[in-house]
Amino acid sequence: MLNECIEALNVKDGGVYVDCTTGGAGHSSEIAKKLLGTSGRLICLDRDEEAIAAASKRLEPYSEVVTLVRSNFSEVGEVIRSLGIEKIDGALIDLGASSHQFDSPERGFSYRFSGRLDMRMDNRDKLSAYDIVNTFSEGEIKKIIFEYGEERFAPKIAHEIVKERANAPIETTDKLVEVIRRAIPQKAQREGGHPAKRTFQALRIAVNNELEIIAPTLKTLCSLLNKEGRVAVLTFHSLEDRIVKQTFGELENPCTCPASFPVCVCGKKASVKALGKKPMLPSKEELENNSRSHSAKLRVVEKI
Repeated sequence: MLNECIEALNVKDGGVYVDCTTGGAGHSSEIAKKLLGTSGRLICLDRDEEAIAAASKRLEPYSEVVTLVRSNFSEVGEVIRSLGIEKIDGALIDLGASSHQFDSPERGFSYRFSGRLDMRMDNRDKLSAYDIVNTFSEGEIKKIIFEYGEERFAPKIAHEIVKERANAPIETTDKLVEVIRRAIPQKAQREGGHPAKRTFQALRIAVNNELEIIAPTLKTLCSLLNKEGRVAVLTFHSLEDRIVKQTFGELENPCTCPASFPVCVCGKKASVKALGKKPMLPSKEELENNSRSHSAKLRVVEKI
């Protein structure tokens, strides 16, 4: 949803924008292109070392307006202040893992390739998927797979993982897939897509602490916006979208007074307004050309 994201930001000459998840710089390059030749500035964040390196090359033609920072987007407030910036005019967060991460077997993100279990977006982090699979208790693994993967066979998968690792550590993605297949009934495997999809999603979310950082980051970004500035968030599964929807809803309707009160006495006022009652979805053309876009949703708010 490249075009929809760029249009949602409503990039203005001389504005200051933040791409919180730069990745391959697809969104960043389009924003930078609009700012080139103006006094505008684009701050590009990513916690992935490889993403920063790739983005640096792609954004080289726009170096006069781009600042690249290797950082988790949860630290966006500190980054912005360290650059001497007080307010911004827009921010974009793409919450999906990048194609490069999924397509690199050595990163261990995908059940499609054989590679060491890793899944860290930032290789400086200590916790990896290997650690969760081989050292967490059966109960902890079950909880992660059930809550973050919404996997109904989580108890069986967790049990099989613990049973398998008693013989030898589960070190690779393909070995984990083999264990997951044993835990899921054949009928369910035929009907529900790849049997490891939900478990791999759950492990990735847990390794990178993906869900816990969304709400506080959105609140920080909205507090940094100039009037009419916008925050756009692209999500790829219901867990992310639910958090984004709830957080934006709280900022748009912060009043805590009981419904029975005739007037508001808590004094809490809306700081943003949602652009559209429902999220934007991929176009028919994009759905045909990009299989990964099927679950995408874009939500946008504007500073009041």
